Amino acid sequence: MLPDEDRTRLAQATRFDDVRWFPELDSTNRYLLDEARRGAGRGVVAVADHQTAGRGRLGRSWTAPAGSSLLVSVLLWPATLDLGVDEYHLAVSAAGLAARAACLAVAGVAAGLKWPNDLVVGHRKLAGILAEAEGPALVVGTGLNVNWPSDPPDELAGIAVALNQLTGRTTDRAELLVGFLRALDERLGQLSAGMEGRARLMADYRAASATLGRSVRIDVADGSSITGRAHSIDDQGRLLVLAPGADAPVTVNAGDVVHLRGS
Repeated sequence: MLPDEDRTRLAQATRFDDVRWFPELDSTNRYLLDEARRGAGRGVVAVADHQTAGRGRLGRSWTAPAGSSLLVSVLLWPATLDLGVDEYHLAVSAAGLAARAACLAVAGVAAGLKWPNDLVVGHRKLAGILAEAEGPALVVGTGLNVNWPSDPPDELAGIAVALNQLTGRTTDRAELLVGFLRALDERLGQLSAGMEGRARLMADYRAASATLGRSVRIDVADGSSITGRAHSIDDQGRLLVLAPGADAPVTVNAGDVVHLRGS
């Protein structure tokens, strides 16, 4: 649970003044979407020690042993951030930067940002972010691997990693949560500060990118794929990919990115 002094500190210093920590939920994203339908305002945060139906992008499931991860979702109202529907993905960029900042400040781990929604260390995934919208509400959920048991699930070996595996010590999830929410509040402030603020946010995103400069394959929604070198990420958060022999990069709005080995 989040100590009272941390709740007070968050309420005084950020927009996140209603942090609800549960032993178990089916999905923190689902919980907040339901709360939004009931009229909850901005600033509501849901945290769970365990999720029974956690979700990732493209309908994937998200599983983690109870108490091993920071499973947190925040309820946002895009109108207050001046975000159009086609800009909701920028909130994912903000959450990625915030999660990275918290990992660095609390655990000393410098993760990279894999476009569009993952934190990675090398080829292994440290965190994933999922945004879901309904009506005027936007929920951004983050699942961050923190304190895994000595023997993680076989299906995750080699493709995912937790903070304790990287540092050799336990990380306090409450401290990590506070760091994440404080950093996210700052990043959301940049989103609502017009073009200049968004340009600063995306410049920081590019600087932390683990995707830029790499050979990548992007699988897009229509079943096709694009292969090339990740050339840039523009201020709208879109990935620019330069295919072999092409004179100009292709702009990718959304897709599932694979970092190709050897790049």
